[in-house]
Amino acid sequence: MIDGTRLPLAGTETHLRADAVRNRARLLEAAARLAAEHGAAAITMETVAAAAGVGKGTVSRRFGDRNGLLQALLDHAEQRFQEAFLSGPPPLGPGAGAVTRLREFGPALLRHEHAGLDLYLAAEPGPDRRFEVPPKRLRHTHVAALVRAALPDADADLLAHTLLSSVDVVLVDHLVRVHGMSLERIETGWYDLVDRLLR
Repeated sequence: MIDGTRLPLAGTETHLRADAVRNRARLLEAAARLAAEHGAAAITMETVAAAAGVGKGTVSRRFGDRNGLLQALLDHAEQRFQEAFLSGPPPLGPGAGAVTRLREFGPALLRHEHAGLDLYLAAEPGPDRRFEVPPKRLRHTHVAALVRAALPDADADLLAHTLLSSVDVVLVDHLVRVHGMSLERIETGWYDLVDRLLR
């Protein structure tokens, strides 16, 4: 909740028929098993359909494409993270001031995505949808609201994109793997960026 407004949780499912719920759960269970045993690369529409004992068309109808399937697989962890920053305890959740919450958001996001890195990288949408998936839209809305509360005269929407780009999962993976940076250094960079912005 920001300024008294409840933000909708990203990735929430509309009400489904009981059989659709069971099918969805069975497909996600099969996908989670494949990811645990073989990594995210093993998750395709075909392998999940085979593991769940259904046709590929069933998977397509339920999730649309591979990215939709991967996003759904991440949904539970993503909802826990969203609840932490929307309604959890301070310093990330309400009860702390906007500046404190903004400072803590980047490192919390880094740790959250690092815990499911393989799946987050595999689920990264193409350039045309990259910033339109519900979890990313919610993160942007949240960070923009915190920036707006801390800096009322700033271009909060643009600054939120700028801040979030510094902890983008693809960039962070590149910095860690290719440049040997630690997550701690990237966290420190977030704090430095926020503090300079708010100075």
